[in-house]
Amino acid sequence: MTPDKFTVKDTRPVNLDITTFKFPLPAITSILHRISGVALFIATAILLYLLQLSLSSEQGFSEAVAIMDGTLMKIVLWAITTGLFYHLIAGVKHLLMDLGWGETKQGAQLGAQITLGLAVLAAALAGAWIW
Repeated sequence: MTPDKFTVKDTRPVNLDITTFKFPLPAITSILHRISGVALFIATAILLYLLQLSLSSEQGFSEAVAIMDGTLMKIVLWAITTGLFYHLIAGVKHLLMDLGWGETKQGAQLGAQITLGLAVLAAALAGAWIW
């Protein structure tokens, strides 16, 4: 029996379990930047609803203020603000990389650490501002 000339023996390992992947920190910050962008797109609906309610009438403004005084809504607003700050900081990091800064492996690692550090600081400041 002769082997078929179109048959290819593939000996590469197959890993379909995504939980076993070990992503470097710059990859994680890049993925979080994309996730924060999608979350901000969805959060725009909440913010537009509150804006529409507050501009509809004096009673609507009072309702919007009452909604925003709730603990759950403060958490939502904090999450939106934190996502906005993270997206801004990570976007600036990407712009700096487009200019040629932080393109090495060590530079990317340092940039990711700075991005996360500034994002944590911004999240704390946002929490202090909202509460």
